[in-house]
Amino acid sequence: MGRSQESFSKREKEKKKAKKKKEKQLKREQRQEDNVQGGSLDDMIAYVDEFGNLTDTPPEEQEREEIEAEDIVIGVPKKEDSGEPDVNVGTVAFYDSSKGFGFINDNNSGEKYFFHVNNVTFDIQENDKVTFDIVRGRKGMDAVNVALA
Repeated sequence: MGRSQESFSKREKEKKKAKKKKEKQLKREQRQEDNVQGGSLDDMIAYVDEFGNLTDTPPEEQEREEIEAEDIVIGVPKKEDSGEPDVNVGTVAFYDSSKGFGFINDNNSGEKYFFHVNNVTFDIQENDKVTFDIVRGRKGMDAVNVALA
């Protein structure tokens, strides 16, 4: 009598399993042979040239400008005084007296700035020439200290 199909299938599975295990061992041995560890440090270093590209050659020696530590400024440089007062001049483009706000067009930059009636010291009308200061508000830059020009 012949053997059952179940035992044949088991033997086939065991053969496949042994074959996979042997292939895996061969791959592991191959990787260990191909592995180049212990290369020199010079082979692992990459340099960046003046244009930001990676190279394997070190840069040429150049004459460098010496900078004193006291000359380094961290932060925003102070605004230089240009002799002109820091007053913005503009025209009232829109004003809603019932709600108490409006917008001013800056004559120099053309920007629009929001203003509230609390920041105005006089009765204001549309197309009035005004001077104002700029501060950062909740939704952008606002005009404060609005006065007639």
